[in-house]
Amino acid sequence: METLYLITSNQGKVREFKRFLPNIEHLAIDLPEVQSLDPKVVIADKLAVARQKYDGAFIVEDTSLYLDGLNGFPGPLIKWLTQAVGNEGVYKLTQKINDSGAVAKTVIGYADPKGEVHYFEGELRGTIVAPVSMAGEGFGWDEIFKPEGLSETFAEMGEDYKKDFSMRTEAIKQMIVFLNSTKSIS
Repeated sequence: METLYLITSNQGKVREFKRFLPNIEHLAIDLPEVQSLDPKVVIADKLAVARQKYDGAFIVEDTSLYLDGLNGFPGPLIKWLTQAVGNEGVYKLTQKINDSGAVAKTVIGYADPKGEVHYFEGELRGTIVAPVSMAGEGFGWDEIFKPEGLSETFAEMGEDYKKDFSMRTEAIKQMIVFLNSTKSIS
């Protein structure tokens, strides 16, 4: 059995992973992030850099937001878009283009100790709504993403409910099945 290291500086992601993998180790290291519309390119680069610095098995995750009215843009570049215009700006953009449809997608990259990378994906359709108070739980664009068929944004529902069906949960569950099948975890 190997130790799994989750590389992220986002404590919300750490909490979500630990719900399913309580023995996962957290590495809060700052890795350079290449800019790409393909999350696998971003993840593969981060995993390669981590393997140059450390030994072990690593997990890097990217959660992206794809806007229907912009042909999927910004995808993995959502962090930069929200830094530039904020969640309110993303919402206003969807109003201007008259299309609030979106897909939230998580891609997890797992590099085994030999460096072989496996990817696991989960996605969830929804809509972009006016920002709600972050009085609930959440991070990033949780306050503007409302999953299809639900009446609350991720921020309003909180992490305890979100973990039951989120795109990250779907990707984590796929990864756990793989790790169990390869006897990488017990």
